[in-house]
Amino acid sequence: MSAEKPLALVAGAGSGLGSALLSRFERGGYRVVGIGRSKPDQTVGSYVQMDLSDSDSAPAALTGILAEHGTPQVVIHNTAELVIAPFSETSPADFQRTWSSMVQTAVLLAQATMEPMSQTGKGAFIVSGATASLRGGAKFSAFASAKFALRGLTQSLAREYQGHGIHVVHMILDGIIDTPRSRELHSLDPSRMMKSQELAEAYWQAAHQPSSTWTHEMDLRPQSESF
Repeated sequence: MSAEKPLALVAGAGSGLGSALLSRFERGGYRVVGIGRSKPDQTVGSYVQMDLSDSDSAPAALTGILAEHGTPQVVIHNTAELVIAPFSETSPADFQRTWSSMVQTAVLLAQATMEPMSQTGKGAFIVSGATASLRGGAKFSAFASAKFALRGLTQSLAREYQGHGIHVVHMILDGIIDTPRSRELHSLDPSRMMKSQELAEAYWQAAHQPSSTWTHEMDLRPQSESF
C-alpha cells in the first residue's frame, strides 16, 4: 500500500461522470479506486466490480478495499437508478430497486468509510444528487423519493461528522449529463448538456474547500437550464 498519495474512492464509476471523476482525482495526485456493478471498457486506476447494494456482501467487500488500499481521503457516491413511469405503473419492486441502488448503497458506503476517515481527522464524502432531490415530478415517484432520502441522509451525516473533520457535500446536478447514451435518449443540443469533465472539476473544488468555508450543498446546471 502506498502512503505517498491520498486515496479517492468513487462508487458508481462507470462511463461519463464516474470515469471523469477518477481521471480528475488521479490527475490531481490521488490514487483512485472505482466501484461498480460492471467494469467499463476503459477505466482509470484500480477497479472493483461489486454490487454495492447487497447488504450481505458489500460490507466485507468494502472492508477488503480499505484493507488493501488504506483509508480514503475522498469518497464519492455516484450511483443511480432511473425509473420513469406513471405512479400506477410503478411497482413495489421498482421502488425497492431505486432505493437500494441509491440510498442503501450510500448507507453501506458511509458505514464502511466515515469512521476510518474520522479517525484521520480529515476527508470529504460527496454525494451526487439531482433536480429530483428537491422536487418530485410526474412519473418520477420512485426516483424522487430515493433522491429525497439521499439528501436527508447527507444532511444527517454532515451534522454528525463535520466536527470530526469530514466535509459532507450534496451535489445537485440540475441537467442532463452529456454521454453517448443521453444523446440517444434526448433530443437536446449537446451544448445544453452538462460536461462530465467540468462536473468533475466542481467535485474536485468541493473536496478541497478550506474548512472555514465549507459548502454542504452545491447546485450545478447548464447556463441554458431554467430554474
